[in-house]
Amino acid sequence: MPARSRLGQNFLHDAAAIQRIVAALGDCAHRLVVEIGPGRGAITRLLAARARQVLAIELDPVLAAQLRETFPPERVTVVPIDVLDFDFAATAAGAGERLIVVGNLPYYITSPILLKLAANATALDSAVLMVQREVADRVVAAPGSRDYGLLSVTVQLHGPVQPLFTLPPAAFSPPPEVHSTVFRWRFEPRFQALGIEPEPFFVFLRQAFAQKRKTLANNLRAAGYPASQVQTALSIAAISPATRAEALSIETFAALWKSLRPNPAPSASSTPER
Repeated sequence: MPARSRLGQNFLHDAAAIQRIVAALGDCAHRLVVEIGPGRGAITRLLAARARQVLAIELDPVLAAQLRETFPPERVTVVPIDVLDFDFAATAAGAGERLIVVGNLPYYITSPILLKLAANATALDSAVLMVQREVADRVVAAPGSRDYGLLSVTVQLHGPVQPLFTLPPAAFSPPPEVHSTVFRWRFEPRFQALGIEPEPFFVFLRQAFAQKRKTLANNLRAAGYPASQVQTALSIAAISPATRAEALSIETFAALWKSLRPNPAPSASSTPER
């Protein structure tokens, strides 16, 4: 079946890469594995032989039907739904275990899927995901690097990430115009350890990263924090007024937020989209 460009379909056919992706999941013989975007079933075939059960989330109805015909239902359950509508928490509760996730993510909705997984971190154990190389560079970036930003902090707040390997366009059919990177994400949310509340902290992060070219202090003042409060908080956290958000570690962001937290006055209109 030909790929549908509107669904971002680029089917992986590199046998060695498929083996490496499934191997990166570890021992899943007694586990439920959720596969995002199984497509023609290249990864699904190996998962079906190694996992206790596979839930294959496939939006394309034609591919979903083909997957049902290819794999026995006792090993592979095909779920014809948009992954953004899939209930990870209910599935984990029904299975009585945290879920393992694997997938070649469609480029056009990669960030929404990553945010969906982050929002369901307590229901997830680990994920091995393939994304556009530039997105992976942002996900795994360290403070102070060019690629470090809001996506880096958001993902890493929910657990450590590790790049595994990168594939050229020729590994796919049809070949995309970009390279793809596979990374592993272990879900270990850090909010309690850092002493922060997720929702207000993410509002603060969006304000801190609002304008990349501006300093952290300017972004916070633009968000509605009084200049004197910003200056005091930066001084307490030993942060230079000329510092930009991309220079700060997650721990430093948490300390700064707690310094600002007693009397914040951010304006709702200044909050950018995540």
